[in-house]
Amino acid sequence: MDLDLKGKRALVTGSSSGIGAGIAELLAREGVLVVVNGRNVGRAEAVAAGIRAAGGQAAVACGDLASDAEAADVAAKALQAFGGIDILVNNAGGSAEVADPSWFAGTPEQWLDTYQCNVLAAVRLIKALAPAMKERGWGRVINIATAAGITPTSGQPDYGPAKAAMINMSLGLSKVLKRTGVTVNTISPGMIRTPGLMDFLANFAKKRGWGDDIAKAEEYVVNGTGQTALRVGEVADIAFAVAMLASPRSDFINGTNMHVDGGISPSIN
Repeated sequence: MDLDLKGKRALVTGSSSGIGAGIAELLAREGVLVVVNGRNVGRAEAVAAGIRAAGGQAAVACGDLASDAEAADVAAKALQAFGGIDILVNNAGGSAEVADPSWFAGTPEQWLDTYQCNVLAAVRLIKALAPAMKERGWGRVINIATAAGITPTSGQPDYGPAKAAMINMSLGLSKVLKRTGVTVNTISPGMIRTPGLMDFLANFAKKRGWGDDIAKAEEYVVNGTGQTALRVGEVADIAFAVAMLASPRSDFINGTNMHVDGGISPSIN
């Protein structure tokens, strides 16, 4: 199916690696002009070079979106790259790498930092880019949350609440932009095969005396989480969902939180 995305212009934040890079690459294959963003210029340039080598068009706008000034600079560079942005994918985020990630070990400052780099990073770019989408009468804002935003775990106690706030913010924004041609949706990934997940599975296997048997660790984790799909998710699963929501054909989908999590969230919404 032709998704009618050719010629659209997208900024994908946090796209210098992992899920973001996969989103940027798939959108480019669909004919989208993509602005790659990250904090590491070398990695971002490598993703953009790969897109160009495959016949796509890509530019780079690097900066830390937890900073007002740097987020404004990223938005300006993204607008300049292709003359505007039609699709904003807020994928950048994460939580602090700490020795003890338990609930009571985390500091209030750590929680604030996590909120900054997830929710407020998205808010900064929405404020910078969505008004022009509204004026043109068409646009897409797609926010990447997490299954932990609706099905909390005991790990990363600051991350799930920040993403829950992003889900709430997305629905509210969809109502603010009602009947403008701009849709706002959220995607909540589950376990996705990224370098971070592979490191987790490798450590999981070693702690249980399984050596380097990552496949055994993967099977154990998939079965233990209550996931109803048979496998770990792939980056392509999230990229496909983004492309679908970005398409003009998806204009009847608005304000939703799409679970792309292998059925790990026991919820009807």
